[in-house]
Amino acid sequence: MSTSNKQSDHSDYIARASGPTQQHAFRNGPRIVAIETLIPHDIMAGLVLLRIHTDAGTVDGTPVIGHGESYYIPHAVAATLHDWMARRLLGADATAIESHWRFLYERASAFGARGCELRAISAIDLALWDILGQLTKQPIWKLLGGPVRDLIPVYNSCGGPSYGRRPKGSPDAQGWPGHGDPGKPGPLEDNYNSVYHAADLAEELLSEGYTAMKTWSLDQVYLKSGGHRISWPDLEQALKPLHDIRKRVGLKMELMLDGHGFFSLPAALRIAESMREIKPLWMEDIIRPDCVDTIADFRNRAQVPIAVSEMLVSREEYRQVLIQKAADYVMIDPTWVGGISETRRAAEFAQVFNVPALMHDCTGPLTLLSGLQISASCTNVTYQETVRAHIKTLYPLLIDEPIKVEKGHIALPARTGLGARLLPELFTPDHPNYRITRL
Repeated sequence: MSTSNKQSDHSDYIARASGPTQQHAFRNGPRIVAIETLIPHDIMAGLVLLRIHTDAGTVDGTPVIGHGESYYIPHAVAATLHDWMARRLLGADATAIESHWRFLYERASAFGARGCELRAISAIDLALWDILGQLTKQPIWKLLGGPVRDLIPVYNSCGGPSYGRRPKGSPDAQGWPGHGDPGKPGPLEDNYNSVYHAADLAEELLSEGYTAMKTWSLDQVYLKSGGHRISWPDLEQALKPLHDIRKRVGLKMELMLDGHGFFSLPAALRIAESMREIKPLWMEDIIRPDCVDTIADFRNRAQVPIAVSEMLVSREEYRQVLIQKAADYVMIDPTWVGGISETRRAAEFAQVFNVPALMHDCTGPLTLLSGLQISASCTNVTYQETVRAHIKTLYPLLIDEPIKVEKGHIALPARTGLGARLLPELFTPDHPNYRITRL
């Protein structure tokens, strides 16, 4: 196994571990022959892109290459993929999706498994499902047992074109989780407009067919005063955009409020009290989901529906939330929680509790596409998050298939695998954040 940031000759080496799980992975199917990553810091600095190459040849004239991604700590994820997980994958059966998932998760659980390791597993899982879809000439949702609906309902999360992008003057800055760019005046600047021209934005979104929108107008309150206290005047100012929307369009637009996990329980209860007259579809991450007892207490006292949370990154964390009745909705990010495989399991587990699931995306095009595959095949998913500014400005710089939102819905992906491919020209050896590890 050889790794490089440039193309080079490589040895035929397979790092085989002992045990039936490992050996089974090498018996059948096309082999994985290379793992390739790129961090597109000039487009979305927090994103790591993955391509898994196989020796399956071509299908309909196209090489069988799996595509995946994850978001946040991309350099650590890339290092985990190349320096550790490649030992399992190179030379292995590319269709042994569950075998690879369990092996990598169980080995990573020896030292935590819920940080960059699970993000790396997520990217791998997407790529392997993409390979299986290409080999069988099916979209993934068909392989998962779909369809369960004809169209996938979406809402617009109010980020702008700069949300998640590299700040000017910084060559590789990723920003901090939850601290998005506030935006500026202009087209598709939904973050800015959701604060300063909220009613106009709501009318614009309704005209495009969206009937649900999510804002995060509490961010500036947190930056001003911290998360432990919130004054009534500050809260009134933060929620004014939502009141403006209600005055302009009434109940035609479903409203959601994301607190990015910034507030402690007393401040969160004050926010909830003020939100009741707005009639939100849900409030999301008003408090950080690191104590399930507190989340359950908050939900019992909030008197508005509560969504929890893409910040959870394992089925066990979702199990605790569901058992303790801490959520009205569960929000899942496929590229953080363990890929398509684990997202489907978590969504179906929530269905046992009659708690609907939501697919998260504010991060990358394959996150959205993987959420669509699950939404198309799992009856418990009620909404797919979208950021129209990303779909229209950033995602075309990364994938070869446009994503279209029409009348508040996205059609079931028709193309094989994930439904799009990462642009091959992104993966150039002279890019400073490019790596390849070959068999």
